[in-house]
Amino acid sequence: MLSSPLKTASLLAALGLAGCLVGPNYVRPSAPMSAAYKEARGWAPAQPSDAADRRDWWRVFGDPVLDDLEARVTVSNQNLAAAEAAYRQARALTAQQRAALFPTVSLTASVNVTGGGGGRGTVTTYQPGVGASWAPDIWGAVRRGIENAGDTAQASAADLANARLSAQMELAADYIALRQFDEEKRLLDTTIAAYQRSLAINQNKYRAGVSARSDVFSAQSQLDSTKAQDVDLIQQRARVEHAIAILTGAPPAQLDLPAASWNLRLPEIPSALPSTLLQRRPDIAANERLAAAANAQIGVATAAYYPSVNLTGQAGFAANELSGIFSASNFVWSLGASAAETIFDAGARRARVAAARAAYDQAVANYRQTVLTAFGQVEDNLAAQRVLGSEESLRASASSAADASERIARNQYRAGQADYTTVIVAQATALGDRTALLQVQAARLTTAVDLIAALGGGWTAAELPARP
Repeated sequence: MLSSPLKTASLLAALGLAGCLVGPNYVRPSAPMSAAYKEARGWAPAQPSDAADRRDWWRVFGDPVLDDLEARVTVSNQNLAAAEAAYRQARALTAQQRAALFPTVSLTASVNVTGGGGGRGTVTTYQPGVGASWAPDIWGAVRRGIENAGDTAQASAADLANARLSAQMELAADYIALRQFDEEKRLLDTTIAAYQRSLAINQNKYRAGVSARSDVFSAQSQLDSTKAQDVDLIQQRARVEHAIAILTGAPPAQLDLPAASWNLRLPEIPSALPSTLLQRRPDIAANERLAAAANAQIGVATAAYYPSVNLTGQAGFAANELSGIFSASNFVWSLGASAAETIFDAGARRARVAAARAAYDQAVANYRQTVLTAFGQVEDNLAAQRVLGSEESLRASASSAADASERIARNQYRAGQADYTTVIVAQATALGDRTALLQVQAARLTTAVDLIAALGGGWTAAELPARP
């Protein structure tokens, strides 16, 4: 039969392993929801496979240079490296919490020499042994702490996914801007060449005495002003190229992106049902996991109302001689148990529970606000896609008409039927309409990037690591 101390230890161990969990069990908070997107008229709802597996979502734009740059973001971006390190830290803290479920075991060894007067000499005692201490998790404080750490680690993993998506989205937007500047410069270079020809014509006509000197000045002013715009584009492009380099984890001096033609493809983006957004947005997942972590913290605070129990044990040998110290006759052991209960703390425990509940309410409110913000972003970009599509058609028509007006004004001037001011106005209008058309095309592409990101970029909550 077990001795009384062993019976006590066994009983407490059983309680520790099968103890209750105080505090509320977590239930996912409700979130504001709608049956369909308001701005999704004419959009096809997504099938389950439409976006769930599209991790390389930027490939829909059909640009191999963009594909290469996006691949570098995941490998070299320092913000992602920091987010990944934060996730590893959260995982380590979870393991640290879990270790509290188990006893702490230590090896001990001591040598004591005692002596006295009267010629009795000294006595040396050798005591090697093993010690253990354990605070059984009877009320679930440790397990709630593990829940808290595990949920926080999952939130950190979602933060990592969100940081990755944000960096990929920012790079795609910067790349679109880079190619927009390339195309704007091509338009300006073509226009500058035409303006130089116009200046030469006006100079020749002035020398021949068939036009006023003011026409030469007007042509020169128009040419120089357009050249200034052309130079300014170089600075804007350089800034965007530097931003792309930093996003890929490289110093700006190490990245050179030659000018290229405007060939980005506008993708078709199905808008998933609103209910799927909760599973596809990493920022929503992160805030939901933080709500779960806050809920677990209520249990940790509640457990302080109950007694704490500690078990200690010691086993070893004690002898006055090293020889034969490990014989059975020298074996000694001890078991101990202690319990403590706070009977007065001036409301400290009550305040900690109230604070934990308030933190949970805050986390739930943040979660619901994140959901609302996500729905708003999807709606904004759906509306922008539809409106910009209509605007592009109108801008294309206006640009075509302005080009025709420019040709007519130029021909009339050469025939002496119009003054040069009419030509300048027509040319400025044509250039403005061409630029406006390009800007709308770039805006549609950028809005497509924003919409893909707003829909989660192909990420799903199923990719979260399992909670330890």
